[in-house]
Amino acid sequence: MTQPVEPTVVRIAAGAVRGDRVEGGGVAFKGIPYAAPPFRANRFRPPEPPEPWSGERDATAYGPTPPKPPYPAPLDALLPEVDIPGEDCLNLNVWVPAGGPANRPFPVMVWLHGGGFTNGSGSVPGYDGARFARDGVVCVTVNYRLGVEGFLYLGADDPAPANLGLLDQIAALEWVRDNIAAFGGDPGQVTLFGQSAGAMSIGTLLAVPRARGLFRRAVLQSGAAQHTLSPATAELVARHIADRLGIPATREAFAAVPLDRLLTVQRGLRGEIASDPEPGRWGEAARNLMALEPVVDGELLPTAPLDAVAAGAAAGVDLLIGSNSDEFRLYLTPSGLLDLVTEELARKSATGYGLDDPEHALAVYRERQPNASPGELLAALATDWFYRIPAVRLAEAHGAGDGGSAGDGGGNGSSYVYEFGWRPPTFDGRLGACHVTELPFVFDNLHDKSMAGLLGTDPPQRLADVVHAAWVAFATTGDPGWPPYDRDRRATMRFDLESEVQYDPRPRERELWGGRR
Repeated sequence: MTQPVEPTVVRIAAGAVRGDRVEGGGVAFKGIPYAAPPFRANRFRPPEPPEPWSGERDATAYGPTPPKPPYPAPLDALLPEVDIPGEDCLNLNVWVPAGGPANRPFPVMVWLHGGGFTNGSGSVPGYDGARFARDGVVCVTVNYRLGVEGFLYLGADDPAPANLGLLDQIAALEWVRDNIAAFGGDPGQVTLFGQSAGAMSIGTLLAVPRARGLFRRAVLQSGAAQHTLSPATAELVARHIADRLGIPATREAFAAVPLDRLLTVQRGLRGEIASDPEPGRWGEAARNLMALEPVVDGELLPTAPLDAVAAGAAAGVDLLIGSNSDEFRLYLTPSGLLDLVTEELARKSATGYGLDDPEHALAVYRERQPNASPGELLAALATDWFYRIPAVRLAEAHGAGDGGSAGDGGGNGSSYVYEFGWRPPTFDGRLGACHVTELPFVFDNLHDKSMAGLLGTDPPQRLADVVHAAWVAFATTGDPGWPPYDRDRRATMRFDLESEVQYDPRPRERELWGGRR
């Protein structure tokens, strides 16, 4: 008996879409609008439903991407980026397993890309979801508004809502709820997964009442629930951008600015903050250098995400949370900054990250790396502050919502923690398991060479087999294959050439941070 073949034409609420066959007999449907173009009357407004269409819409090519500037050098030469012109940029892509509805409802994974809330798209070749479809998962990748267009905040008196990028993500999840069954997906078994800003978006959505019930599980890669802006900081940033543009800080004035001019000013923000990281000028953005990100506006996002999760906001959602061993080396090694960091700068950074005794902190980090340079110590500190400790705090908070501990079966859902540790040979091995290195392994797309500058030309397929299988297992069953995280054992799967569960890895460094990041 032959296996049923997924049709290449599917009818959804807005009309029929025609896709292309992919590896394994599945079908990819690309560039499907989930919201109307966010321009002209819709600019700086919440997402509106897309206009229905008649006939079959061609869904064989990626749709337009939201406006964004290039990555800064040298990341622009190392990180793949896609720019497709056009206004219909609030679109998504769907990869469907062979058989689809004729076979059975499949679990669904919805991907939110990274890029610091200013870059990236769901159309990057490495995010091709064919391997998930091959393994029985409907995979969806999403575009959402970025930068000023997605995260401008002008204060409580502004009549337009904040967090438009988050509203886009919610609109995409609502589209999945309403339409994914037509592709063979199970709307009751949705796993939201993302990396960096995408993971931070997920950590935020866990605390957004409007997003409840739209996903059952979540995977947060190199991002958690602690990087948001207060309203005061977000207003500081908005006024600074308005000053640079020479306009009043109003929604109408921003909407009248041509996109290319807006992107030029936006692109310079990170450098401005880095050159003068004064908290009085930049608020909490002075630490993480991300001036445009989700805002705790008191409406869509009522309270700080980590506090909301600890109070039970994510009850019933299973979490898979993790980071890479050397995240911050992406920002120090290719640029040569790793060798320029002084001992004094490492100490100042430790203080800036909230460690009361920087000398002691550096000594603790040196215990594991006795020959580390100041730059290598700074990379380890920043990796923990920005990525690893927030992952631990989210796992702890998720278990604390009902007075239990993470993974205690108390009704909040389980938390699983991982660390990706494989180090590529590039940059003389000094790049380490830096930010983004896990991505081709998660998608099982090592054949895509767009990240060869970071990973080299022969990354290990057997590691991709293990990592990808864990993500599929989690989306399918809620169990990635190792024990849940709790405060007693702190089970952490370390992915490397030989993957293994470690219990409370690097406790001395973790304890330095106390209850902070």
